[in-house]
Amino acid sequence: MPASILIADDEPNIVLSLEFVLQEEGYRVRVARDGQEALDALAAELPDLVLLDVMLPRVNGFEVCQRIRADPHWRRLRVVMLSAKGREVEVRKGLALGADAYITKPFAIKDLLAEVAGQLAAGAADRPGPARDGGGDA
Repeated sequence: MPASILIADDEPNIVLSLEFVLQEEGYRVRVARDGQEALDALAAELPDLVLLDVMLPRVNGFEVCQRIRADPHWRRLRVVMLSAKGREVEVRKGLALGADAYITKPFAIKDLLAEVAGQLAAGAADRPGPARDGGGDA
């Protein structure tokens, strides 16, 4: 089954571009257009990775990230923050709240895809798989 990615961003052009490119790469993609919608989407079906904009309506990306890390069921979820706010203080804040990576807009699609692949690989290594759970032959 392909990896699933939740895009949490309120900029239609970015959402369309990311959705298209990620689907072309074979990922299953869902979209949330504000922070509360992102939290609701996480509760409904946990993705493998969240691309999380900082400047979201209703609940900002920093708060969403903080809630993800506070929930034991979501704690291992990979979070890549995306933001036009690229000052060092914002980057540090995002990482301190638990983001696995912080990418500033505008970004090169190839760089984002490389980050997504790396985060998904790291996330897979963090999760116990069938061969590691002590259960039978694989």
